[in-house]
Amino acid sequence: MKQSLIYDVVVLGGGAAGLMCASVAGGRGQRVAVIEQAKRLAEKIRISGGGRCNFTNLHTTPANFLSRNPHFCKSALSGYTQHDFIAQVEKHRIAYHEKTRGQLFCNDSSQQIIDMLLDECGSAGVTLHPGTKISSVAKGEGGFVVVTDRGEMRGRSLVIATGGPSIPKMGSSGFGYKIAEQFGLKIVPPRAGLVPLTFDDALLARSKDLAGVSVEAVVKCDGTQFDEAMLFTHRGLSGPAILQISSYWCDGDDIQIDMAPGVDALAALKEMRRDHPRQELATGLARLLPGRLAQMIAEAGGGASRMADLSDRQLQAVAMLVNRWQVTPRGTEGYRTAEVTLGGVDTGELSSKTFETKSVPGLFFVGEVIDVTGHLGGFNFQWAWSSGFAAGQNV
Repeated sequence: MKQSLIYDVVVLGGGAAGLMCASVAGGRGQRVAVIEQAKRLAEKIRISGGGRCNFTNLHTTPANFLSRNPHFCKSALSGYTQHDFIAQVEKHRIAYHEKTRGQLFCNDSSQQIIDMLLDECGSAGVTLHPGTKISSVAKGEGGFVVVTDRGEMRGRSLVIATGGPSIPKMGSSGFGYKIAEQFGLKIVPPRAGLVPLTFDDALLARSKDLAGVSVEAVVKCDGTQFDEAMLFTHRGLSGPAILQISSYWCDGDDIQIDMAPGVDALAALKEMRRDHPRQELATGLARLLPGRLAQMIAEAGGGASRMADLSDRQLQAVAMLVNRWQVTPRGTEGYRTAEVTLGGVDTGELSSKTFETKSVPGLFFVGEVIDVTGHLGGFNFQWAWSSGFAAGQNV
């Protein structure tokens, strides 16, 4: 039998939240180990932001997060802000830029953020165990016992930073939920978030020629709206506006899309009919929309081809397709392409200040595994930094 490795803190998960927590705890003089089942640490950081890591957002507020308890995130976000993380990035001399809407990216590579976290862990004396398979977790005398293929590892505190099941090719899974359930904690049912939406066969048949077409759009669902780019795909819709609204969409919901924001399509079409009566509807619509999209809408709602031949009622039907296109998605692309997982460990089980579970002393949950999910644009990384910092200060 291998002798147990003894630590003060054992962190399960070597991603953003886990490495942040480990470095902070180690910096306080704790003996810390990070166990990661994948061979490489921080794989989601590596692929994020097109390889440049959208590591935070200048405009982070609690309003940018979804949870059954919208107040839960406030303490952590105020305790370690986006400006605190930016200061750490600058300390490590990582050049960065604002892309749009407060989104900050590395100028060079997301590997710089990974290297920064690993440097911080190294300076804090954290022991890293990548490529280590976990077979069981239990609470024993004086702490927790994690049985792995490299032997037992024991810690007074145990931090679960295993994320959710989004992007399984990165090694993600629902492992953290199993541990939560093992200790009797409630789970808010998880589902894919920040994910493309799919069409049914009939709508796909009508829109098959639009794959690759992008428009600026205002997308609404369930009282929430986002105004960003929308992209037609060979499965349905994607792009920032769709990824954002997907976190608010549930099976059976309609979404309403304005594909010419700020333009009164009906007034514009009537003006075209008056000034260019012989013009084809598709040509007129192309002044408002990309050509292929204009052609599809003309075929769907125009009937007669010339502007002069269209009644007010027909123009109104076309304008509705432009400004108030109502769609019922068939579903989402699921965890395979989802950037995050909605739901997770119920925040009612945790202290919002320390992230320790209320019913199991010494057991902490941080990051995506918790029922807190950010909008697109660096907010989920900031949640990882903030929650990891809070737990690291208290383990």
